Amino acid sequence: MTKPSLPELLHAAVAAVGGAERPGQVTMAEAVGQAIDDGTHLLVQAGTGTGKSLGYLVPALAHGDRVVVATATLALQRQLVERDLPRTVEALHPLLRRRPEFAMLKGRSNYLCLHRLHEGVPQDDEEGLFDPFEAAAPTSKLGQDLMRLRDWSDETETGDRDDLTPGVSDRAWGQVSVTSRECLGATKCAYGAECFAEAARERAKLADVVVTNHALLAIDAIEGAPVVPQHDVLIVDEAHELVSRVTGVATGELTPGQVNRAVRRAAKLVDEKAADQLQTAAEGFEKLMELALPGRLQELPEDLAYALMALRDAARAVITAIGNTRDRSVQDEDAVRKQALAAVENVHAVAERIANGSEYDVVWYERHDRFGASLRVAPLSVSGLLREKLFADRSVVLTSATLKLGGDFNGVGASLGLAAEGVEGEDLPVWKGIDVGSPFDYRKQGILYVARHLATPGREGSRDDMMDELAELIQAAGGRTLGLFSSMRAAQAAAEELRGRLDRPVLLQGEDTLGELIKTFAGDAATCLFGTLSLWQGVDVPGPNCQLVVMDRIPFPRPDDPLMSARQKAVEEAGGNGFMAVAATHAALLMAQGAGRLVRATGDRGVVAVLDPRLANARYGSFLRASLPDFWYTTDRNQVRRSLAAIDAAARTAG
Repeated sequence: MTKPSLPELLHAAVAAVGGAERPGQVTMAEAVGQAIDDGTHLLVQAGTGTGKSLGYLVPALAHGDRVVVATATLALQRQLVERDLPRTVEALHPLLRRRPEFAMLKGRSNYLCLHRLHEGVPQDDEEGLFDPFEAAAPTSKLGQDLMRLRDWSDETETGDRDDLTPGVSDRAWGQVSVTSRECLGATKCAYGAECFAEAARERAKLADVVVTNHALLAIDAIEGAPVVPQHDVLIVDEAHELVSRVTGVATGELTPGQVNRAVRRAAKLVDEKAADQLQTAAEGFEKLMELALPGRLQELPEDLAYALMALRDAARAVITAIGNTRDRSVQDEDAVRKQALAAVENVHAVAERIANGSEYDVVWYERHDRFGASLRVAPLSVSGLLREKLFADRSVVLTSATLKLGGDFNGVGASLGLAAEGVEGEDLPVWKGIDVGSPFDYRKQGILYVARHLATPGREGSRDDMMDELAELIQAAGGRTLGLFSSMRAAQAAAEELRGRLDRPVLLQGEDTLGELIKTFAGDAATCLFGTLSLWQGVDVPGPNCQLVVMDRIPFPRPDDPLMSARQKAVEEAGGNGFMAVAATHAALLMAQGAGRLVRATGDRGVVAVLDPRLANARYGSFLRASLPDFWYTTDRNQVRRSLAAIDAAARTAG
């Protein structure tokens, strides 16, 4: 029997999901298949509507080696495991003569811990251990959540938090889950044989396709303790998010609250001398943090260096002592010890990392109104780590709707540790980038309007002219507006102002769950939805109820952002253009994601309006515009109002 061709397989898969084959999808599938065959790496920009999931799943399944697919969002993980993979596997079975197995794998804290559920949570108070189910009043929200979790534990097959609907608060989930550091280990735990996290790992070991998330991929790379099974092909979807997710995992934090928790947890398990040493170090650290001012620490002040070394040494002494001391009054001693060790080891690791002061780390203070001050440390760059850990020993495909910034892949490639495309060298991964386009005709479906006549936005202060412009655009569009703001403060100010001016609903992020807000927005043409950057990637509203996407300003990082400004400075010191490599690339990625909210289906029409004249006037404006979909471009305010009114009228007639 001849081996089925890739186009045949793709055709069968597309038919099974009820889709239509698209030229970009075919091009993508062939390029992915080629990269896997050659053992090389590929960056694929695939616009919205290309059907990129099948564009990589079909060649990966056809190849037959084990594949790991890592995504950034829960929505895509669910889509892959619940819809795309089951249908694709069934559709390809008659042609491939095999039925590949697939499984989902997440970090341990995403799964219900039966030990925690049944034995209670080791607490920090004098009682040592108490049952949260007894302590939480059944009438309280926490009590109700916990009772629901207990009932759910009897019926769930996965124990996966995301399978619980409706969800529960982080506080409630924290009572029934553990981190990998707090876990007793399957062999030592009374519930090891029934453990949901272990079961998920076992399923992943046997699967041909493992679906995971960027964070777990990062933990796997950074901590060197393999969680993801060995594999020959890695596919990173939503790859524009990878660098920030890896940076997040590689970031350490110390707060007085976290240190004090570690002190309380360890106190019963070590001798008085070790406990007192850690307590004294914690108090010294807390005093310093009360005076901490937000901002980057180019060099460690002497008093902070001393406090961190005291913490590091005291934590090390406690870690050693925990192994030898047994307190007979403590019940479920293994769990208590494991939780205490996890807390103290984290304090030790972060204090030591900051005290050692690597030139490759950035250290800064942050201050939150609610949580007080924190001391943070993050890598100046993760590109070396990614080059070393991601691209060795396997073929990697990275895909997203936004990978090509300013007209090429080199900006995103550099952030991933790749040399410029086509540059070859002994230790340089071989890669190529392809843009398979989009099934949408952006020039006919959308307009990019830049409000060139507005004043350049300043750091702070009101933007009355911007508010007037925004109100007029919304009126012309008849509502139907997604407002994407560079800060929560700006979104709140705009919502407040326009609720007073316009006779139509303005929804604001934070006033309800994101899911509910999007549902309400999608269901009513007159409604507007305002939010911040975190909304930019989560909104998928095809059809006439989202016909105007507004961005208040170019979303450059804040000038006082310690990590971004440090990265920018490092590029400049190496002879590069720090502003373009860091700030402009960051803004381009976010703007491309934001603009991508407008056209989600072939019948969509509308306007992306940027209320920041720098997009038209500044030298870097052409780089940013080249990163956006190829909409028809104008700075004519009258033209755009006429177009919005016409689109609104057409939608009303059709509706």
